[in-house]
Amino acid sequence: MASTPFDGSTECTTASSDELQTVVFRLADEAYGIDIFRVNEIIRLREITSIPKTDAHVRGLVNLRGKTIPVLDLRARFNLQQGEETENTRIIVVESDNGNVGIVVDAVTEVMTLQSDQIEDTPSLVTDVDNDFVRGVARRNESLITLLDLDKALAA
Repeated sequence: MASTPFDGSTECTTASSDELQTVVFRLADEAYGIDIFRVNEIIRLREITSIPKTDAHVRGLVNLRGKTIPVLDLRARFNLQQGEETENTRIIVVESDNGNVGIVVDAVTEVMTLQSDQIEDTPSLVTDVDNDFVRGVARRNESLITLLDLDKALAA
């Protein structure tokens, strides 16, 4: 498993069909990964305008270069304990069926290339996240990276 520390760049490189390039981020002291080809950019946390009468996981809206995009809180979506926002807190802007969506994460840590044989089905009770949102897990040394099914995680 090749790993590159996150340097702020969101430039994509081509991965072969038996590889998955993954943006790895932290939520509540756990590592999660999403397909890099769904990531448009990663931005620092900025002012989020709340929207009344929305689900708890909908943080609100941000203005990104003149475009308004919704921002979701994955901690709330996954029923994780709320944490402090720090200078490492980021918004990952991803492509969804309904356009760009921002997801708030504690920190983006690295870009990693996983081979298909490094990805396993999710055993029951392995993660704090509902298995409906998980497409698999990858082992790295003694730790696990939970690979998210972004479409299911973003669905209402």
